[in-house]
Amino acid sequence: MSVPLYQAKADFFRLLAHPVRIRALELLQHGPMPVRDLLAAIEVEPSILSQQLALLRRSGIVTSQREGSTVVYALASGDVADLLQAARRILTEMLTGQNELLAELRETEVAAR
Repeated sequence: MSVPLYQAKADFFRLLAHPVRIRALELLQHGPMPVRDLLAAIEVEPSILSQQLALLRRSGIVTSQREGSTVVYALASGDVADLLQAARRILTEMLTGQNELLAELRETEVAAR
């Protein structure tokens, strides 16, 4: 029995739903990076970053390549970068709407005094 598309999408978004994974993907949008650079930028315990990168690699969202003693990660597809950019645009629109609502609330509060 196959998984319905909506369930597969929910599973995919759950896979992304971790701050360390999102940050790693954001950094990898700019090109492949060695683990040491990811670790310096994200500032988490090495074991935590390793777990999160392994999960992204097993799911096929990122790839890894060993270069000597260094492991370099990269996005498996540009579609992931596109998704992150779309998320940024959506959040910007949401926050803009919230700021407009907040300004309206403040105006009505001042007018009520």
